[in-house]
Formats: sequence, C-alpha cells, structure tokens
Amino acid sequence: MRKEYDFSKAKRVKDVPALAKLQAENAGKERITIRLDAEVLAWFRKQVQDGGNYQTLINEALRAHLAEREGTLERTLRRVLREELGQRAA
Repeated sequence: MRKEYDFSKAKRVKDVPALAKLQAENAGKERITIRLDAEVLAWFRKQVQDGGNYQTLINEALRAHLAEREGTLERTLRRVLREELGQRAA
C-alpha cells in the first residue's frame, strides 16, 4: 500500500454513469449492521436465488410489517370511534 495516492486525475461520481446510478439507487438508505437468525437470512436468500436482492426483500418485508401495524392502529381507532358515536346516537 502506498503512503500517498494521486487523485488529481480522478473523476467525480456524477461523471461515471455506473457510480452515479448506484449512488442514486441508495439515496435515502442508511448502512447499518444487524444480526439476524441464520434461518431467517437463509429464507430471504432462498427467495431471490433466481435474481434479486435479499436485502431489498428484507426491507420490503419490514415496510409491509410497518404498514400493517399502522393499519391495525387505524382499524382500532375507527372501531372505537364507531362504538362511541353509536352509543351517543342511542
């Protein structure tokens, strides 16, 4: 490994289409370290054997879970409001 490198002829990411595309695809994402059960990780990897990205699949599963959880709260609130409004009308 050199002590110094010359980057005077280096290109900016925006000037290298492949790098610019990767950077755009990852906008809004954050790199983390997470520990998952081996069985869980194996299942997600198996789902994308024919192509795809298991990390994207995990992200989609987490988003779906969040949406379902939020939907559960909304359904509960609607039920409570209907019950309350129904009692007042009676």
